[in-house]
Amino acid sequence: MRKRREELRGKLTEFVLAAIDGSRELNDEELRGLIEQSIRAHTPDLSLSVSERITGKRDVFHALRGLDVLQEMMDDPDITEIMVNGPYDIFYEKDGELFRSEARFSGERKLSDVIQKIAAGVNRAVNEANPIVDARLPDGSRVNVVLPPVSLVGPALTIRKFPKERITMQRLVELGSISGEAAAQLEILVKAGYNIFVSGGTGSGKTTMLNALSDYIPPDERVVTIEDSAELQLSGIPNLVRLEMRNANAEGNHAISIRDLIKTSLRMRPSRIVVGEVRDAASIDMLQSLNTGHNGMSTGHANSPADMLSRIETMTLLGEEIPLLAVRKQIASAIEIIIQLGRLRDKTRKVLEITEILDCTDGEIRLNPLFRFQEIGETSEGRILGELRPTGNLLQRRGKLLAAGLTLPEPRKAPREASGVLTRGVAEAAVREAPGALTREVL
Repeated sequence: MRKRREELRGKLTEFVLAAIDGSRELNDEELRGLIEQSIRAHTPDLSLSVSERITGKRDVFHALRGLDVLQEMMDDPDITEIMVNGPYDIFYEKDGELFRSEARFSGERKLSDVIQKIAAGVNRAVNEANPIVDARLPDGSRVNVVLPPVSLVGPALTIRKFPKERITMQRLVELGSISGEAAAQLEILVKAGYNIFVSGGTGSGKTTMLNALSDYIPPDERVVTIEDSAELQLSGIPNLVRLEMRNANAEGNHAISIRDLIKTSLRMRPSRIVVGEVRDAASIDMLQSLNTGHNGMSTGHANSPADMLSRIETMTLLGEEIPLLAVRKQIASAIEIIIQLGRLRDKTRKVLEITEILDCTDGEIRLNPLFRFQEIGETSEGRILGELRPTGNLLQRRGKLLAAGLTLPEPRKAPREASGVLTRGVAEAAVREAPGALTREVL
């Protein structure tokens, strides 16, 4: 069945290409009409069934205007990631699990054509001289490309899809990714202008959390976003400037780095600077911008708030020769809140910790955990039971709250047994009342 479909796709595509008038550009509807005519004309010769005609029309259109065999996976809202390891090995993630697809490209050339189409769409060049490229699709999906000779399996393509509809903080609460109490406190902290860093591993939902937090930015602020590949989907901000880095040209010139963009953003009168991700020496520029009166938010890869601080230290020291104590003081002064995200063993994504950065005392940065996720067990289906609970610690850096005329509600006291944890019965009852807490959230 698969082989027959692949053969038909190739033949029908050739017929349509031969019928296309190269003197003018066809719109999508005209192309679909031409495909229909070509398929109808060759149906007797190819002995096409009704279902093969329908499938063939879709396959040819995807080959010419979409991402070829990947387009069906792109159109499936339940698939969150697509991984192509050469033309014949395609995998995808669905409901948190990896599956091997039966789809395959006709050859390495066709896969390379799809990659070049993606790169050209965002004005990026990918070739043997520049074999590693990050890009994006028109719907905001994140794309990573690695070509031979760096990739030994042929062209490698990874697509991280984003939901068609933006996930709001309220939706994250409904999905059980964060508690309503924690979300309410984060809303106040964002409105007050606290500098927030979202930390987590790959695929933990950092960009989605940053998008959700941005909904709380007051609409009268001027916001500048800085990204290596534009992915943020900020809404409700009229005065928004989006900046994207630029790779060097074929001669190795005219590159514009994240560092360059952060520096120039300071001259754009920003109320708030949002850096999509900090992963190199740009961390020193980000810290300096946050220490010069600018509010901001960013993300980074780390397994815990303490690890995130260590990574920022390392990235800063790699970029500048600065005493470690000075770096730690800069970090403690610049970053006020860290939101730690994680992916649990049942494939769900959760906020695991919200921590306040206090200060640098005796050469060490002090942390003040405000919320922590506490696991209490599993359901019979293997779903993890747990809750993001307040630690009982109060926010200590209240200057921005006072300046904004805002206050935080007192943290609730979670129901406890003598052992200090929720009972399994109470937790499972809560899950039955709010089953969305155990669905797989798409972050």
